[in-house]
Amino acid sequence: MSSEFTLLHTDDSSQARLGRIDTAHGPIHTPAFAPVGTQATVKALDPRDLRELGAELILANTYHLYLRPGADVVAEMGGLHHFMGWDGPILTDSGGFQVFSLAENRVVTDDGVVFRSHVDGSQHLFTPEVVVRIQEQLGADIIMCLDECAEPHDRAYNEAALARTHAWATRCLEAQSRSDQALFGIVQGGIFADLRQESAEFLAGLGFPGYAIGGLSVGESKPDMHAMLDVTVPLLPAEKPRYLMGVGAPEDLLEAVARGIDLFDCVLPTRLARNAALFMRQGRINIRNAQFERDPSPVEAGCGCYTCQNFSRSYLRHLFKAGEILAARLATIHNVHFLLALMRDVRQAVAEGAFDAFKDEFLSGYPIIPHEVRATNRERRKSHQGSR
Repeated sequence: MSSEFTLLHTDDSSQARLGRIDTAHGPIHTPAFAPVGTQATVKALDPRDLRELGAELILANTYHLYLRPGADVVAEMGGLHHFMGWDGPILTDSGGFQVFSLAENRVVTDDGVVFRSHVDGSQHLFTPEVVVRIQEQLGADIIMCLDECAEPHDRAYNEAALARTHAWATRCLEAQSRSDQALFGIVQGGIFADLRQESAEFLAGLGFPGYAIGGLSVGESKPDMHAMLDVTVPLLPAEKPRYLMGVGAPEDLLEAVARGIDLFDCVLPTRLARNAALFMRQGRINIRNAQFERDPSPVEAGCGCYTCQNFSRSYLRHLFKAGEILAARLATIHNVHFLLALMRDVRQAVAEGAFDAFKDEFLSGYPIIPHEVRATNRERRKSHQGSR
């Protein structure tokens, strides 16, 4: 079966909502955060970890899997679920973001994008038809249209990219041959309200089973991101899921949920973990700091994750200073648990009619660094390990 969305409840004082996406590989209770498994693995975690942490959806990357090991290899191995040993829902993005952020010597035409692999320099062509075929070979439950992710402040570029994105969305729909995958259209338009409105209205008219919002958290300010969500979300069908791509900072999750977003993904929790930065309700800490050398407490008091239940800040600092592999694993367990637990608390607050109070209380104690997410994304665009 294709993924089907049920809207269960909408908050009275905001646009926050509860829903459920039923897929062939199980349900996704929304709002939901998806850990990113770029190369068919969430870095430092295995599928058993993800199940124990309560993940219901993970993301894998079309661009990277197309280059290595190849979509034909994944298909021959039984599809992505079997290949990576994960029996829950999977979403694959189209690879468009990576083509525009990682690939070299790309040439964009109305037909598609010619690019050179960042792995070995070989030349490739992504068209809407090719991208749909790759994702059908991979076999994810939710797949994405090919889109063009433009620099958010360039009006002329966004106008041209939007025309291509819309034409490509139509071609993706026409190319789809599997009925058991939900194909999402992707709204683009940079920080321009009229372009976002045009994109949302055009894609809504095509009748996709779900809608993603792309091109945000890629260099614009937080107020600009919020403004674009305010323009876009009300124009998307209420009975379809809404997915904000590449956003994972706790404050951004809460602000987006308040505006009616259902799904999120981001490399932020796993990347920060590998760099010794750990989430807490009072903000982030860098566990490498000398103040933690003799600290016997867990990362966060009251946290139920395996890391906090068994290890001290002192031990985690030691692992990072010693360069031990276990450091990344334990830190990643904590950070992914933090975001998944946050989303569970969000769902409970929405169900109880207390989301605004929950959001205000959380944000009142959470110090926000204005440009931390933007900096992370600039770094990501330069990285050969990047994912939207």
